[in-house]
Amino acid sequence: MKDLPRLGHLFVCVFLYHFSAFMVLPAITDVTMAALCPGRDECGLAIYLSGFQQAITGMGTLLLTPLVGNLSDRYGRKALLTVPMSVAVIPLGVLAYSRKKTFFYVYYAVRIVAGMFCEGSMQCLPIAYVADVVGERQRASAIGALYGVSMAGFVSGTLSSRFLSTTLTFRVSASVAVAAVVYMRVFLTEFDKARSDDIDADSSRSILGAKISEPDVHGETPLLSFTKTPSVWDMIHLLRSSTTVSRAAILAFLSSLGDGGLHASLMYYLKARFHFNKDQFADLLLIAGTAGAVSQLLLMPILGPSVGEEKLLSIGLFASCTHIFLYSIAWASWVPYMASMFVVMSIFSQPCIRSIVSKKVGCDEQGMAQGCISGIHSFANILSPLAFTPLTALFLSENAPFYFPGFSLMCVGFVSMIAFIQSIVMVRPDSQDRTARFGSGIRH
Repeated sequence: MKDLPRLGHLFVCVFLYHFSAFMVLPAITDVTMAALCPGRDECGLAIYLSGFQQAITGMGTLLLTPLVGNLSDRYGRKALLTVPMSVAVIPLGVLAYSRKKTFFYVYYAVRIVAGMFCEGSMQCLPIAYVADVVGERQRASAIGALYGVSMAGFVSGTLSSRFLSTTLTFRVSASVAVAAVVYMRVFLTEFDKARSDDIDADSSRSILGAKISEPDVHGETPLLSFTKTPSVWDMIHLLRSSTTVSRAAILAFLSSLGDGGLHASLMYYLKARFHFNKDQFADLLLIAGTAGAVSQLLLMPILGPSVGEEKLLSIGLFASCTHIFLYSIAWASWVPYMASMFVVMSIFSQPCIRSIVSKKVGCDEQGMAQGCISGIHSFANILSPLAFTPLTALFLSENAPFYFPGFSLMCVGFVSMIAFIQSIVMVRPDSQDRTARFGSGIRH
């Protein structure tokens, strides 16, 4: 149990980072609209620029995250965490200084570059750190707790934004981002795999480095070693090493495609449909964030071991498509608030996918594996704005072929429904006794 403080310090870093990042989320739509289309509730330019930013950021994240994950396997999680957490401070500082049109465009360009380093890395590196420290039997709950801490940062940041002016919101956010970097550098320590009492010779030998060509008892051939920068073929080889990993990758893509479409469209849809402003966005995000935090911190530790990741994954994807459909047909301004409560269940999907994948790779490939999943998430984020941003702009304009403002969200819901159907046939991860190899619970 001596590694519990490690998780505590990691959770504090993750909380501060997400507190800072999400504090500005309710305000950014109004800032964008004020800079690009002052005095208007509908702005096609803002929608297209947001979609372009998401696509370019996703492209960069797709290329960088597997590399960052692989480097963290070799040089440590802390060293690689320093880069995204430091870079995240810069765009916040720009808008903390000024939100005039010129500075908004500076923020826009810097935010794209920062997003390439931050979005995927801050997903895969903390999860890889948890996989280093926590054994398989408790890993799903620990990853769920990590997501819960992220949601707690989301809730706290959103709540703070609700009561702060726009100027103070960006200044406080930048200050907290700096505090997160300082805390991480001072308190977070690397996990020394070589000294883990629960890792024997077999488990410490990386699967990617195993020079074994025969299939294992489950018919899956271990991967060959690579020591250079991972290529696309390396990632494909990793994903094809297991039927379960391949299906999990497909689910990660479909789920992320739906999530990306929702995030690219929802706020502009609510702005045009119900004239939502910063405070109403904050209220909506606060409800969703609270529901997600409660779910991950309280429900996931209970349901994970008893129900299993596969069933929770299906439950989460079903809830996801249901609440997106509710958004798309919202007939009153209170309906989005009700729909956001489905996050209690929809939040299950991502931690379950991550946990399933983490159990299929060796202890020295967690960064690479989680980086691959983050890369898939980023690839979906490239496609989702290309697919759904034009659709959103069209159906929110006066030139819509028919009146259905939420049509793009309805299409997003169908993507999530396909993911739910695919999850039903997800096979259970191998029952190979890797718990005996890696140990259970917190590693000593």
